Amino acid sequence: TIQTDMDMADTVYTEPLTPELVAQIIEKEKIDAILPTMGGQTGLNIATELGKLGLLEGIKVIGSDVQTIADVEDRDLFANFMDRLDEPIPKCHAVESVEEALEAVEEIGYPVIVRPAFTLGGTGGGIAHNKQELIDVTTHGLDMSYINQVLIDESVLGWKEIEFEVMRDKNDTCIIVCNMENVDPMGIHTGDSIVVAPIQNLNDEVCQRLRDASIKIIRNLGINGGCNIQFALNPETNEYKIIEVNPSFREAVESNDGYCPCMIEKSPETKCMCKDFREQTEPGKCHCGRFAKEE
Repeated sequence: TIQTDMDMADTVYTEPLTPELVAQIIEKEKIDAILPTMGGQTGLNIATELGKLGLLEGIKVIGSDVQTIADVEDRDLFANFMDRLDEPIPKCHAVESVEEALEAVEEIGYPVIVRPAFTLGGTGGGIAHNKQELIDVTTHGLDMSYINQVLIDESVLGWKEIEFEVMRDKNDTCIIVCNMENVDPMGIHTGDSIVVAPIQNLNDEVCQRLRDASIKIIRNLGINGGCNIQFALNPETNEYKIIEVNPSFREAVESNDGYCPCMIEKSPETKCMCKDFREQTEPGKCHCGRFAKEE
């Protein structure tokens, strides 16, 4: 998705993407709201840092607020959040050093998945089958992580990888935009695999379980907008575990939903008359007229 398009944006800045510079732009343009979930991992990271620096006073964060982003991007907070929801995740430990990683694997056992926090597309992660591989992958992962943290995960290699794209409006109405399955199993990165939508090889009972879990997660996160939820599914027992929650819009949402985005966060610029998803007669045709701009 290209969002530095002059036909889409009022103003485009070619500047280093740092919290300090973004804060200067916010002040200069007199911005009163930001939408970090449309900026991918970079947008999430910058919004988090702006919040830490106290630079979002008086600025509304639309979609996923800073605490929600932290709950799903900080691996330790993510594990605690899923535990509160009674949703299963792989056995894991958040660590901030190689020594802590070596201690964690004594409980989990090899192989383990090393997943850096706050990175784009799993950058810096990998699979460790022995001590030396763990040292190498963890060292790289810590260097790549925005907060110098990695998660040492119990292995689910060979399980199916399933994704659900979910959207929620401000009235707590939720829809599943689409569900997807990777042709390749866990262990092959999504970017190196082929994704099929909708799911073709799971029965309705399993799909409904994953759907219910997805809706429960987005509701408890309090997201007004969209998120992507990734599951690992045991092909023999249909046991599932939550792998990751991405509190941002992805290409699948943008290409499949057909819903007017002004329904998610009503704003004066769009003069939206719709209050939630239920007011649409059909996807792509809301009462306000798609992207109706104020004269």
